[in-house]
Amino acid sequence: MLPPLNRPSAASEPSLQRLEGHILTPRGFVRGHLAIGADGRIEQVHGEPRDEYAVRHEGLPIIVPGFIDLHVHGGGGSDTMEGGDSVARIARLHAQYGTTSLLATTMTAPHAELVTAMAAMGTICRNRATGGARVLGVHLEGPYINSGKLGAQPDFVRAVSIEELQELHALAPIRLITLAPELPHNLEVIEPLIAAGFRVQLGHSAGSYEDGVAALQRGAGGFTHLFNAMTGLHHRAPGMVGAALAHARYAEIIPDLLHVHPGAIRAALRAIPCLYCVTDSTAAAGMPDGDYKLGSHTVTKCLGGVRLEDGTLAGSTLTMDQALRNLVGLGLEIEEASRRTSTHAADYMGLHDRGRLEPGAWADLVVLDRALQLQQVIIEGEVIELEHVQ
Repeated sequence: MLPPLNRPSAASEPSLQRLEGHILTPRGFVRGHLAIGADGRIEQVHGEPRDEYAVRHEGLPIIVPGFIDLHVHGGGGSDTMEGGDSVARIARLHAQYGTTSLLATTMTAPHAELVTAMAAMGTICRNRATGGARVLGVHLEGPYINSGKLGAQPDFVRAVSIEELQELHALAPIRLITLAPELPHNLEVIEPLIAAGFRVQLGHSAGSYEDGVAALQRGAGGFTHLFNAMTGLHHRAPGMVGAALAHARYAEIIPDLLHVHPGAIRAALRAIPCLYCVTDSTAAAGMPDGDYKLGSHTVTKCLGGVRLEDGTLAGSTLTMDQALRNLVGLGLEIEEASRRTSTHAADYMGLHDRGRLEPGAWADLVVLDRALQLQQVIIEGEVIELEHVQ
């Protein structure tokens, strides 16, 4: 049984909340309690150190930082490009699986469609939906990518436009931009983009190892869904994957065990210190098999995957709680799996008050049982009513 938790009243500020169990702090697990203040931040964490064996076998609730997903296209039947309140619905769906903050991610699209989508995203970025994950901003995945490495992106590729970025950023905060560094002028714009406050990462790229290294030297910070939609590793042509494995500190990876072979995930875990997980989830996440929208595409969910008509993988149905379990299944300890589903992404985005359970941080956390099944989710102090947990 989980310890009782005071739930906040909708009519007033929440009272002090207290959780007990094995709590993952920045210094490791402790057995003790965590207190949440009325402002939605952690007030206190207290306990005695515990090792992984005790955490797995003592049977107490396991309390870890809420999951942070920097690559989300959809969920619950909704797609980020639909406009309206689609992103609010997506944020609520992913909160049901322990994601406490996320980046709404665009598809490559004509300018007018991006404007419509971004205008709607701006509203939810400014005001978190009750019961939903915090939408931190936008991950602009394209349109500044290589038409030869589209993956499931529609072919509305174009050159980087500072004017377009400024217009879109005025509608909703762009936190992350994926681009292909080998395209004309893309390498040259990396430094100005970073100086303007954007984070740049490399993806949907047919570039060489040398292109990747040059982009990193100019300040690019990571790689989009490592291994997917980029030049692979060959011992005489290391490609974009080789640049990531040899030089990157950060990169995102989709650990659904479908996009990337477990052996390749293990190689990336050894090579990239702060490799972190994303879902690249689509409208099909949390939904039955069938057809769904992904930008201007129709995609089909079947047998756990999402594909275009020609069989190309088109995002995923992964949720972050399953990502954590998959990492543990690959042999990672819970503490490391948590860092790769929360803390590293927070650090990459410069969010020092998320992705960690310590006084002053936002009370974004999940409670798991010994089988790592989700029991409770708290976002900025709000207890989320989970539909699938009695």
